[in-house]
Order: sequence, then structure tokens, then C-alpha cells
Amino acid sequence: MTASLPSLAFAGIGLMGLPMSRRLLATGYPLTLWNRSADKCLPLLEQGARRVERPAELCADSEVVMLCLANTAVVREVVFGPGGIVEGARPGQLLVDFSSLDPAATREMAAELEARTGMRWVDAPVSGGTAGAEAGSLAIMAGGSELDVERVRPILAHLGQRLTRMGDVGAGQVTKACNQMIVACNALVIAEVVALAERAGVDASLIAPALAGGFADSRPLQILAPQMAASTFEPAKWHVRTLLKDLETAVKLSREIGSATPLSGLAAQLMRLHGGRGNLERDPATLVELYREGEA
Repeated sequence: MTASLPSLAFAGIGLMGLPMSRRLLATGYPLTLWNRSADKCLPLLEQGARRVERPAELCADSEVVMLCLANTAVVREVVFGPGGIVEGARPGQLLVDFSSLDPAATREMAAELEARTGMRWVDAPVSGGTAGAEAGSLAIMAGGSELDVERVRPILAHLGQRLTRMGDVGAGQVTKACNQMIVACNALVIAEVVALAERAGVDASLIAPALAGGFADSRPLQILAPQMAASTFEPAKWHVRTLLKDLETAVKLSREIGSATPLSGLAAQLMRLHGGRGNLERDPATLVELYREGEA
């Protein structure tokens, strides 16, 4: 079975990258790994993956190189820095980037990588969190040529329940910014709701089940409201810094194209305030602390 599957590579074995890589290995794909902290690769090495010392080495035997990294600067370093992917890339290979990045920077990096090496780029940011990564139920929004997106569709089918081509390179990142605008604003208003219910003497733990199935229902409500009501913040399933980064990307994009995003701009300010109080690495459920009496 393994011989008939394309060889893959993956850089970025974090909260999302680890379960995504596990699913690829479980399906039978040969998988080569790189991560700045090598010890995070150990669980995958036990499943049959192999690890390399430099990102450039990911390209040696792989048809598709996947990234799931923290931000635009990190992706740029892994692709174009010393020992980066650009040093090993060649025509016919595809880079699939699951990271959430600035759309303009994505287009620039994709053009540079193809011009220098012939390797093409698909931006494929995801939504669904660690639970979705573990279950293979992520929503994947892709930017790239139709040919390139269709080429990786059978691979990404093991990671997500839905892969939608949104347009050319960069379109996936624009869509992810839209996704994060909705998620972040939703998270902030859920925090307001839980704190309001608590202060009004209502059992906030009943908010999510009470509203289930109604117009106010959402996956963030069902996940975050119980966590907020119970002050269950550990272990962090995602991070405030990630939402803040993506909100700032959305606001920057809106300025560049002249689109009004006042609610997302306010959300970015509130997220920045919360992050500045030492919460950047904490779960977004901690946003309720912005509104609880004596904690603001």
C-alpha cells in the first residue's frame, strides 16, 4: 500500500501539526518531518516517520511538502532562510501551507519560490481546531491553481471533511481571515454573555445547552461557554496569540483594500488588551476574565 502513495513531508509539529501528521501516517503515507524542537517529533517517529535536520532536506524524497507554522515570519524563514526549503525544492513539487498568513506575503513568497525553483504553492489554512485535526474533520480553504488543488485533494481528504478552492494563491488566506473575524468576535461576545449571566444570577453553565439549536447557537458557543462558565482554561486547546495575529491580518487587509471592518477592529483591540495582561499563550476561554468583576 505504501509504495502506491506519494511521499510527503511536514514542517511544524505543534498543536495542529501533530494530529494532522498522525492521520497521514495512519493512512500509510511515507512521512518526513522537520521541527525546530526535535523532541516533538518523537511520537511520530515511533509510528514510522523519519526526521531531518534542515527544512531543505524535506524536499529530497517528497512530492508534497506541508507546513503548519506560527506566522508569516516563521514560514518565510523555513522556506527562504539558511537551510530552507528553497535550497532543496525542484520543479514538480508542491508546497501546501496550512499556516494562517498575510495574503499578500503568501502571494509574494509563492511567486519567489516558483521563480527560483519551479516548486508551486497552495495556501490551505484550516479551521476546526485540535479536535478537528484529530478527527480529520477540518474545513480547508485553498488558494492555488485548479490543477494543484486537485492534485492534493486525495491527500487532504484524510485531514478535512471539506476542501474548497477559493481562487488563486492567497485566496485561502483571505478566507481564513474572514473565518477568524467571525470566530474572534463570537468568542468575545460569548465571554460577555457568560459574565453577564453570572452577574445577573443565572447559571452560566446552562447557557450553551439552553441555546442549542436556536439562532444563537454555534460551535464556539458550545465549546467556549462551558469552559468559561467552569473557568476551565487548561490545557490550552488554542491560543489567544493566534486569534490576535489573525485579527490583525484581517484588519490590515481591510485597510489595504478599503473595506470597513469596525467590529473586527474593536475585537483586535480587546484581544490585544487581554493578551497584554499575560494571556497570549492561554486558551481564548480566558477572555471571560475581561468582563468578570474584579478581574478586568
